[in-house]
This record gives sequence, C-alpha cells and structure tokens, in this order.
Amino acid sequence: MPWRLYRIEREAKRDGLRGEELVRLRAGEPKAMLAVLGEYIERLRPTTLPKSGLGTAITYARSQWPSITRYLAVPEAELDNNSCENAIRPLALGRKNWLFAGSEAGGHRAATLFSIVITCKRLGIDPQDYLADILARIPTHKL
Repeated sequence: MPWRLYRIEREAKRDGLRGEELVRLRAGEPKAMLAVLGEYIERLRPTTLPKSGLGTAITYARSQWPSITRYLAVPEAELDNNSCENAIRPLALGRKNWLFAGSEAGGHRAATLFSIVITCKRLGIDPQDYLADILARIPTHKL
C-alpha cells in the first residue's frame, strides 16, 4: 500500500499540483489508505505483546500518527523525511572529521552554519552569496 501513496505523490508532482489542488487530491485515495492502515494498527494492538518488535512498532506508529497524517493537510509537506535525511547525510559522513570542534560553542556555531548552508541549498540560493550578503550587513544591523 505505501508504494501507492508514493505513486500518487509522484504523479501529482509530475502534473504540477500544488496548494489546495494537492490537498484535495490527498483528501481522496491517500486519506482513505491511511485510514485503513490506522484501523489495521488499532486492530493489531490488543493482540500484540507491547515489548515485542511488532508491539514496539505499533506503539511508535500510534505516537507518530498525527505527524504521519499531517501531510494530508499541508501541501508543502512530504510523505517521508527522505529529503531531510539526504540533506544531513554529508554531516553524518563527516562526523569523525568534525569530532573536535574546539569547544561546545564552536560546535554550536558549526551547526548553525551547516543549517544555513543546507537551507540555502534547499531554497535554491547560493550559500556563498547569501553568507557574503548577511555578513556584510551585520555591522550595520540594529538590535
């Protein structure tokens, strides 16, 4: 069933659906599929040991259900968080290289810069141009 949700999202993207059109599309078949999945999870719960692998998965799915279904109402939301995972992959791969940031404050500064750079890339902004612009304006910024 999840592959059908991805197919619907892929076709919507191909067709250029956005905003309310996308929300209307998701209110149909995707919402019905998630309702079936939610009902199935609830039917399994009473017959599953809570500490078993399946029980743990059911508990997790139930606790995340508002987040899982949120994408139905928010056109900008994605079905999964793969784009976020892919954005932070370079950081995870370089973790050993950055293990020693010099200090905790240095680590926070590095995290802030990484966040700015990744956000710029996701928005199609050249991070170097953005940083050059804001760094040049910092001295004249009023607090």
